[in-house]
Amino acid sequence: MYRGREGQWAFLLHRLSGLAILLYLLLHVISISLFVFGEDPYMAVHRLYDFWLFRVGLIFVTAGVVYHSLNGLRLIIMDFTGTGIAYQRQMWYGVLGLSVLAMLGVAYAVVPRILAGV
Repeated sequence: MYRGREGQWAFLLHRLSGLAILLYLLLHVISISLFVFGEDPYMAVHRLYDFWLFRVGLIFVTAGVVYHSLNGLRLIIMDFTGTGIAYQRQMWYGVLGLSVLAMLGVAYAVVPRILAGV
């Protein structure tokens, strides 16, 4: 199942997407907690989030969340069904495809706003 094949890539991407989600969660908690210091620091940070790089990051965060959740479901199916292992490669390609579709959907909504400077 592993040895540089789909199973190993699924494992690596699952870990990386989990770390990216954790980083996003920490950033979110810190930025929300800035409200303790008043509205000005809070709004300064949230105005920074309108920068194009953060909007591109939003596209990748969405893809990471979708990948991590669907791959988690794939792992549950593999663990709790006897036939899940036989189809793990096909399921992983499905997870990858759905993640790319979600990423393209968010990019369709976000990229025009980046290009328009809104």
